[in-house]
Amino acid sequence: MRLTKYTHACVRLEHEGSVLVVDPGVWSEPAALRGADAVLVTHEHIDHVDVLRLAGLGVPVYAPAGADIPDLDVHPVAPGEEFTAAGLRVRALGGRHATIYGGQPDCPNLGYLVEGRVYHPGDSVYRPDVPVQTLLVPVQGSWLKTAEAIDFVRAVAPERAYGIHDAQVNDRGLRSVHGWLAEESGGCYRWLTPGETA
Repeated sequence: MRLTKYTHACVRLEHEGSVLVVDPGVWSEPAALRGADAVLVTHEHIDHVDVLRLAGLGVPVYAPAGADIPDLDVHPVAPGEEFTAAGLRVRALGGRHATIYGGQPDCPNLGYLVEGRVYHPGDSVYRPDVPVQTLLVPVQGSWLKTAEAIDFVRAVAPERAYGIHDAQVNDRGLRSVHGWLAEESGGCYRWLTPGETA
């Protein structure tokens, strides 16, 4: 499976001619959606879903049941549900966005385990109950501390981990966070720059 990271939380997965894109938000590059067969949206925040771009795309878009995504026709997905998107097996995990400061309202958030190998948690550090080969780990957010990201990688213990959710941090901050994650995660962590493929 070919994985390409785009800006912030957007990831493109290509496998046997199929293209599945996860979380193409307003900061991600339009190229991420070129030739997409289906899209997975973890939750309703605009850094994870660009409604205008997706509304005209003409491919199935899957999102958490109960998500507030007006003007976009989505296939609602429940936690624990298994389905096929772009010919790939997907299992929805979790259910809620990570806690935000001050009791601000949260929203439905699903992590997606694709082909039993690649896990994108959206805005959460929900731990899957099965082994994960490739973990996409959020590295920054108003709801996240670096220590929590490190604990997430250690608890999931993937073969490899790549950073996502990183567009709100300058280069100096990113170097620091990536350094900590690489040092503390047992050597499985690596950061991909936008457009880089693994």
